[in-house]
Amino acid sequence: MTLHLIKLCVGADSVEDLQEWVDWRIKTFGEQIHTTRMQPKRGDEIVGEGSLYWVIKGVIQCRQRLIEIRPFTDGEGVSRCDLVLEPVIHPVQPRRKGPFQGWRYLDPKDAPADLSSGATKDLPPELAKELAELGLL
Repeated sequence: MTLHLIKLCVGADSVEDLQEWVDWRIKTFGEQIHTTRMQPKRGDEIVGEGSLYWVIKGVIQCRQRLIEIRPFTDGEGVSRCDLVLEPVIHPVQPRRKGPFQGWRYLDPKDAPADLSSGATKDLPPELAKELAELGLL
């Protein structure tokens, strides 16, 4: 069974901001990696088919497929892991998400559908985001 992760996208104001960051990482390092302190214990259920869903400004707005998890120990001896993400951002049907720390597992049945596959696909992204923030989507 496929499993997903969900995480706050700190510092991004929009999906476009995230895309700029991804483009910079690809140009600079050749891949997009997000480093986190905790390694998912259920990584084998995520890698390949699972995605990292990004919460931007309190709304789940997009996802990226998770292609690899690389555990490592940093220079100070702290265990960390790199989440290697596909550089393609898939917009999803916006859904409000309250604050939380770190990342959480996201069951596929609770994951928002890709924007191209639902009723909100024809809405401008900003309108869909505002409606989600108001709890109307």
